[in-house]
Amino acid sequence: MHNGKSPLHIVVVSCGQRVQETLVMIKSALLFNINEEYLKFVIFTENSVTDEFREKLTDWKDLLPYAFDFELLQLKFPSQNEVEWKNLFKPCAAQRLFLPSLLTNVDSLLYVDTDVLFLSPISDLWTFFKKFNETQMAALTPEHESENIGWYNRFARHPFYGKLGVNSGVMLMNLTRMREFNWEKQILPIHKEYKLRITWGDQDIINILFYYHPDKLYVMPCEYNYRPDHCMYMSVCSTSHLGIKLIHGNRGYFHFDKQPLFKIVYEIIESYPLGSNPHTNFLLPLRRALNQKSVNDSSCGKISSDVLKISSTLFDDLSEGLYKDDR
Repeated sequence: MHNGKSPLHIVVVSCGQRVQETLVMIKSALLFNINEEYLKFVIFTENSVTDEFREKLTDWKDLLPYAFDFELLQLKFPSQNEVEWKNLFKPCAAQRLFLPSLLTNVDSLLYVDTDVLFLSPISDLWTFFKKFNETQMAALTPEHESENIGWYNRFARHPFYGKLGVNSGVMLMNLTRMREFNWEKQILPIHKEYKLRITWGDQDIINILFYYHPDKLYVMPCEYNYRPDHCMYMSVCSTSHLGIKLIHGNRGYFHFDKQPLFKIVYEIIESYPLGSNPHTNFLLPLRRALNQKSVNDSSCGKISSDVLKISSTLFDDLSEGLYKDDR
């Protein structure tokens, strides 16, 4: 507890060369935490990088006036086929399938992939928990918005949720309900039956489970998990008037120039000095960068105003006086 507030848990699984990406995700959550929610980041990672995480996050705790906490945990998979689970799809991505039994003292959490960035306060996302009916235990966004480019409806060799499947990169999880449902006991037979037919690892397993239990899933709008697929062919995610809330640079889009908008958002957050004035050191550089010709000429460039909407609303009228440390 902090000042009477219980923490909002954000869980990420970080393996391989993902430390920096994970830190930029955490920085984005802190940058947009304007309501000063008490955030707690739970990072499942390899022993070789825990010191790197601990050092950076401890520095950041000293910089910020409001509290956040973090916990670094070891990877843990079912012992009977540990190697198989660990290597399902990307290294250790399947870890999040086992969160209900690994975090037994946590009621609800937000799981995000390492390549997700917040462009809005996490409290916006948290409100979906209140929208769950009595059967729903998790929330996800659709994998696609259009049948013409949908992956699951065209290629999947297994059942999947709804018409177009769901994407697992941003997932609200009510662990209490998942434990009551015996989530992991349901996951293991699905893996056993379908493991030779799945392509996207844990995401496919989640899709299969919600195919059989559609009443357990709440579907969030696409602006809470905005991906290159939403804009690279044509604009298929009609965001609300508020714009894009979370941006997901899956398949490495934060790191190469195919759709420069994604890379720019990542780099501007990466270079933002945490604790400094977000108007001067985040919003203005982001505006400038999104005005570049390379962005405007790209198919995803046309959504740059949607990327800026929430930041502009939050940071435009920030008085300089609030941030003594303008560097």
